[in-house]
Amino acid sequence: MVQPELTLVVLAAGLGSRFGGLKQLAAVDDHGHSLIDYSLYDAVRAGFDQVVMVVNPISANEIESTIGGRVDGRVRLSFATQALTDIPPGHTVPAGRTKPWGTAHAVCCAAPMIDGPFATINADDFYGRRALAAASDFLRRTGPARHGLVSYRLDHTLSDNGCVSRGICRADGAGHLVDIIEHTAIVSTASGIIARGATGEGDIRLEPASPVSLNLWAFSPDALSAFSDGFDQFLQEAVPADPLGAEYFLPDVPGRLVRDGLASVELLPTDEVWQGLTYAADLPRVQAAIAALRQEGLYPERLWS
Repeated sequence: MVQPELTLVVLAAGLGSRFGGLKQLAAVDDHGHSLIDYSLYDAVRAGFDQVVMVVNPISANEIESTIGGRVDGRVRLSFATQALTDIPPGHTVPAGRTKPWGTAHAVCCAAPMIDGPFATINADDFYGRRALAAASDFLRRTGPARHGLVSYRLDHTLSDNGCVSRGICRADGAGHLVDIIEHTAIVSTASGIIARGATGEGDIRLEPASPVSLNLWAFSPDALSAFSDGFDQFLQEAVPADPLGAEYFLPDVPGRLVRDGLASVELLPTDEVWQGLTYAADLPRVQAAIAALRQEGLYPERLWS
């Protein structure tokens, strides 16, 4: 039986407003490697055949020349741009809109380069080699309308320097996703992990072991039509209500498929500990964590030598 080619879609179009710069290329070791380098290194080891990196037109040249130059010849690498004008015919960009359309729109931008099962990751997150391997293994055994999500423990995904956004997952007894609720202000306090409420709403206490999404999804190819259809619906319904701020989030797509009974999502738990760059103050901690992994022998001194 011929194994399908696996594609990894890297969401790298963010402009790093909270970080204060292009965090996709921030050096996390003393050889200038970024978190993208480590994710791609793990993806190659996990058997991914192709990488599609979704970039913003503003930073496209810098990312392409830096990352492309490093991984050339190690994996097939393509770039897709995500711009506000990348919308279906019949729709227009609202006057004054500068905010990108969101992570699910980034997948729509990568879709023409995807021909088979695919996984998604954020460019500014470190996932760990076992997590990428779990996604790859799932994609090699999946079928139509069967998707996966590598889930992390909530307490393995927090920043010491401020709040983070996380999708809290609820699963059934068979380990399949029932729903996912996005919280945009989760913070660790002396009394526990709290999701800060919006104006007029109370804080919510969260369990440390709650499974959460870090956008490491594993999709069968039929999901692409759901991304496209959902974006058209988003433009028709959500944008008129909030023309400058509405976002089409990646978890919205599998969440809707599950709610409508059109697909299943299997949770793939991992004990990997997240490292990520939400704030500039996160960088020293991430650098120390990467150094420790290299000392353990999990990564070579120079990734691409």
